[in-house]
Amino acid sequence: MITFTQVTKRFGNFTALAAFDLTVAPQQAVALWGPNGAGKTTAIKCLLDLLRYQGTITVDGLDAHRRGKAVRRLLGYVPQELAFYPRLSTVETAKFYARLKDASDARILELLELVDLTDHRQKAVGALSGGMKQRLALALALLADPPILILDEPTSNLDAAARDHFLSLLRQVKDENKTIIFTSHRLEEVEQLADKVVVLKAGRREHECAPEELADLIGATRQIKLRFAPDAPDDVMTRALALLHAQGYAAHPNGTGLIVTVAAGAKAAPIGLLNGADMPVADFELE
Repeated sequence: MITFTQVTKRFGNFTALAAFDLTVAPQQAVALWGPNGAGKTTAIKCLLDLLRYQGTITVDGLDAHRRGKAVRRLLGYVPQELAFYPRLSTVETAKFYARLKDASDARILELLELVDLTDHRQKAVGALSGGMKQRLALALALLADPPILILDEPTSNLDAAARDHFLSLLRQVKDENKTIIFTSHRLEEVEQLADKVVVLKAGRREHECAPEELADLIGATRQIKLRFAPDAPDDVMTRALALLHAQGYAAHPNGTGLIVTVAAGAKAAPIGLLNGADMPVADFELE
């Protein structure tokens, strides 16, 4: 569906993207992973033909530069930084974009319902929360029902609750057989949404892997909070800390439980260790 072939983008003496190759199959969700400055957004802007570049990008067999207008009809885009007219209402904003995309009023109502903004359709966009604005941006990107959705750091400015809501919406969109490219540096986004991950570093393609392999590849860690039953022995936390430290875990008490740092792919290991030592864990949560 999408191919990058030896795509290079330079800004003066700085190379933002170097001989970058990428293949995205139809109905596949691909994450571009990397720290700030890795080249993720540059790759997206080249795909959108917002930047001139060396190399070739094709979308559904069309050259993304030479056939830019035709290619853009295939794309829905949610940028990292949103720019709306704050005094327009939600529905007025949707109607403005719908005229540009030749979408019907029925499509507007359908999408506002999808992104849970029906009850906020008369509210000024400037009065919407960050999560609501991001959901509105998703609705606008889907107005013309494009086969491809492009998202640049889609949840970077959202709190945890808004992020979970938005990811749930993206999973629904994915289930509608969209092809998706998104940039991210959040492990949970990649694990929940991607079929394939391409890791960039300093503008170069470093690795390609399955989402479940990314945590080990980058050495990611998680923190979990473990709690013991209210009727557990008084010294259970002291003994648990001693055992965890003896096994090489970084752990410390926190209120009514213990905070343990673990490899992202081994979150259950300390629980199994403590259960096996007759210090059963009653509850846990990811920090």
